[in-house]
Amino acid sequence: MRTNILPFWTDFALHQHVLNMQLFVRGSQTHTFEVSGTETIADIKSFLLAKDGFPVEEQVIMFGGKPLQDDFQLTSVDELSTLDVDLRMLGGKVHGSLARAGKVKGQTPKVEKGEVKKKKTGRAKRRMQYNRRFGVVVSTFGRRKGPNANS
Repeated sequence: MRTNILPFWTDFALHQHVLNMQLFVRGSQTHTFEVSGTETIADIKSFLLAKDGFPVEEQVIMFGGKPLQDDFQLTSVDELSTLDVDLRMLGGKVHGSLARAGKVKGQTPKVEKGEVKKKKTGRAKRRMQYNRRFGVVVSTFGRRKGPNANS
């Protein structure tokens, strides 16, 4: 007779061994790795260092289009999945509005506000027009000159 009170299937789950799974890592070449699922991305990077010679700091491993952190464990990756490996580029160009972020204010020269005379409106504007047209009538010979004449 059994002495423990746990269901019979928990004994099977406790003694079940971890299965190896196959992963494909695609970079300059495609490598196949037999992993148990407890490995991390840092372990895969060290495997790639031994195989291809790429420095660990420059490797970026992605799964499903998203970069994975070094402490990410492979338990959530399905068997026969493909991990993509890219190398970081030195420098590089940033496209779009992020390239200009925070730079516009520093490039614009500071100009102090100047005194701007307010235009006349209403009765004062009509008075000014009247004086310009009829107020100062100088009897000179020839044609009447306009307000922008340089004479």
